This record gives sequence, structure tokens and C-alpha cells, in this order.
Amino acid sequence: MSTPLSGITVIDLSHVLAGPYCSMVLSDLGARVIKIERPGLGDDTRAFPPFRDGESAYFAAINRGKESIALDLKDDADRAIFEQMLPKADVLIENFRPGVMERLGYGWEDIHAKYPHVIYGAVSGFGHTGPEAMKPAYDMVVQARSGLMSITGEKDREPVRVGASVGDIVAGMFLGQGITAALFERTKSGVGRKVDVAMLDGQLAILEHAIAITSETGVPPTRTGARHPSITPFETFHARDGLFVIAAGNDALFARVCAAIDLGPLDKDERFATNAARCKHVKILKRLIETVTLTQDKAHWIAILDAAGVPTSAIQDVEQVIKDPQIIARNMIVEIGVAGGGKPFLAAGNPIKISGMDDTLENTCSPRLDGDRSTILEWLEKTAP
Repeated sequence: MSTPLSGITVIDLSHVLAGPYCSMVLSDLGARVIKIERPGLGDDTRAFPPFRDGESAYFAAINRGKESIALDLKDDADRAIFEQMLPKADVLIENFRPGVMERLGYGWEDIHAKYPHVIYGAVSGFGHTGPEAMKPAYDMVVQARSGLMSITGEKDREPVRVGASVGDIVAGMFLGQGITAALFERTKSGVGRKVDVAMLDGQLAILEHAIAITSETGVPPTRTGARHPSITPFETFHARDGLFVIAAGNDALFARVCAAIDLGPLDKDERFATNAARCKHVKILKRLIETVTLTQDKAHWIAILDAAGVPTSAIQDVEQVIKDPQIIARNMIVEIGVAGGGKPFLAAGNPIKISGMDDTLENTCSPRLDGDRSTILEWLEKTAP
């Protein structure tokens, strides 16, 4: 089957997560990704647990489908190899602190002058402009700085980071979007663009509701736990055997909740007739709902609410998730092989489903450090001008 980015070559100098996540998405969509790693050490994530036979499951998941060559860009011989790649590349990705690539002689201005067709994708903590561009950052730093942590967690308790590394991942996703837009634009202009994505900017971009609330009311939202700050009922509820989720996003869905779990005409009560009223009386409404839901197990209520067309779910742990029939049906749990063989790792699949494209990632492997050197050097020799 065809893939949208077939024929696109990406040179990936990035490490750990934000940049490699971007190049993983591009690889899943068909691009050839050549990962440049540090000789002897490789990407930091090669040392991240869990391990099997000395290989990192974390590294395998994020670097699947890529090729690896170890190059020291301060070494003349390795620089010569790297510079053979650049004319053949469509995209260069890096996630160093601003200035590092310039000192190596491979910053945007240098690349664009010599290879004007190359799209230069850069992801960093604070971006390449602004008074704090040079500050270092990790995921937790930008979650804290952006305001995301201030709205994450339980009321009257300390802020917490989101359980996934959304600072890195969101930035990687935005970088991928910018690169694909630049690839499209290049089909008309023939010229590459620089795509500059800051992890901090990415976190601001997903605070759509918090920013709206703050700008209109003058009061920043605080932590509300699992509850949505502006929609009710939209949170977790206790059943006899634990918590489950009800998400009634409008008045019609709330009426269905009332009918399904036999709350009576509660949707006609002026305290609960509108979403604004329900938000005002959220505590008493939760008590009224749980008076009913505590009488049966969560599976009972989920079945009833499902039948009524109300959005609902159990709260699954990851072991349950990787066995979920819907997730499996969507090819969202895939096997990632390890170069050299052995039992494959499990990883999240490609969420971008495109007609005519195989998304099973069948036979996809993660690379050994420098494991594709001979293949890459042979390619450079064959395609030399």
C-alpha cells in the first residue's frame, strides 16, 4: 500500500522524546528516517528501562522504523558523511538548545544557504526567539511554566504533572504538523522553511478553555480533579465496586442519564435544568447520582448508560487497555521487533488512519546503534553526483 510520505528522507539529529516523537510520526507515514546518534552512547533513551536482553522498550517504541548511524559532528570524517546526506535530505530535525547547531556550522542559515530545499525542523524548550530562548527545559518544566500543572490534580491538593510526557509529545506533534505543511508548500516554491516549535508554546496551545476562562473572568481556573470545570455531570462517579465515568456534555444527554439510571424528572428541576445551573449545584447533583450508582457495580451502570447513548467508560489501567478489543481492532497495539531478532516489544500504534495505507506497522523494528551504517554509506555512494 502507498504511504503519504514515501520518498521523503528525514535526517534526525534529535534525542530523547520531542524530536524523536516527531520523526516517529513521519516514519509511520512512510518517510525514511535516518537517526544520527552519538558514537558509543546513542540516544539517551537507549539507557531508559524497562529492558529486555539489554534493549530498551522505551527506545524501541519511539524509534521504530528508523535507521541508525553513529556520527560525531565535531569529527572531520563524520562531518563529511553527514554533509553527503544533506543534499539528499528533505527534512532535518534537531532538538538541541538554540545555538548548538550554529556552533557546529549546521544552523538554519547555514543549511538554507547551501541546501535551500531542506526543511529545518527545530524543537526546544522555549523556542529560538524571546528573552529566555537559551533556558534548558524538560517536560515537567514546561508543564509547570505553562499553567498546565496549576489545573491538574485534586482541589486543595498540590499540583501534579500529567501522567504522560505531554510537554514533549505535544511539541513533537506540532513539529510534525509544521514539517508536513512545509513539505506541501515546497511543492509550489521548491524552497524549504524553518519550523521552530517550543515545548512551552505547545502547552499553551492545549489550554484553550483555561485561557478563555481566565481572560473573561479575570480568575484563573484551579484544580478540579476528574471533573470538567464547565460541564456537569462530567466526571467520575462511585459505583458499588469502584469509579467509572459519566460525560453528559449537554442538556439532552443529562436527560438521558436521568432516565437511564432512574433519577426521575431531575432534568426538569430548576437546579439542574441547564448546564450552568448544574455547574452551580455540582456537589448536590453528584450526591444524588451516587445515591443511585452506589447500589450496583460499575459494569451494570456502564451497560445501561451505553444502551441509552450516554458517553461513559470504566477507568482502565494500561494492562486492560492493551487487551481492549476496540483498541486492538484499530491496530493501536503493535509489535516492534528488535534488530537481531528476539521477542518483540509492544507499543502504541499509529493513530493516523489514511485510506489505502497499511497502519499495522508489520515487521517494523527499532535500530541497533550504528546498525545501518553500511546500508547508509552504500546509499550515499550509489547516489553520489
